[in-house]
Amino acid sequence: MTETANPATLAQPESGLVRPLAVALSLIALAIMVAAIVIGNQWFLTYVHIMAGVLWTGIDLFMGFIVGPVLRMTALPVRRAVMLNLIPRTMFLMPSLSIITSTSGWFLASQIGYLDLGYPEFWWVIAALAIVTVLGVQGLFYLLPTNIRLYYIYKRPDADPAEIGRVMGSYIRVVAIQGTMQVAIIVVMAKFGSGL
Repeated sequence: MTETANPATLAQPESGLVRPLAVALSLIALAIMVAAIVIGNQWFLTYVHIMAGVLWTGIDLFMGFIVGPVLRMTALPVRRAVMLNLIPRTMFLMPSLSIITSTSGWFLASQIGYLDLGYPEFWWVIAALAIVTVLGVQGLFYLLPTNIRLYYIYKRPDADPAEIGRVMGSYIRVVAIQGTMQVAIIVVMAKFGSGL
């Protein structure tokens, strides 16, 4: 048996852009990171860094290479319904994961002694910092505002497909760069993991 959904009901988000549960979970995750840094236990800090990094990278790659292409092929009412529910769920999640991964990585590198390495090994640290900077700047200053803009475009009952297309044009290129940078950071982290 197949079910068909009414496009009018598809377009209704569960609630607004800011969801209290998403904010609370992000604050809890940030508090766990602070605890890992303050406690100074290398295993705990490594766990926080790896778990946040895996989630950040995995979600970024899944959204960019699976969800994005699927949404581009769907009808506007379906795309609207997905975006109106997806954007609020990721609005606090992705920035939190990027902040936790980067910050815990910095403190972990300091604790392990990577910040005191000489050259040429220190180039790997510079590579990690450069990649995370590109990811963070693009995520916080381009992707996040664009997601918010898309949310409000899709929220309008008369959302213009041409306007959505214009916004998505450069957005897709930035997401592709994000995916490339995520793969690059995995290469760098594999080098750290196998020893400098």
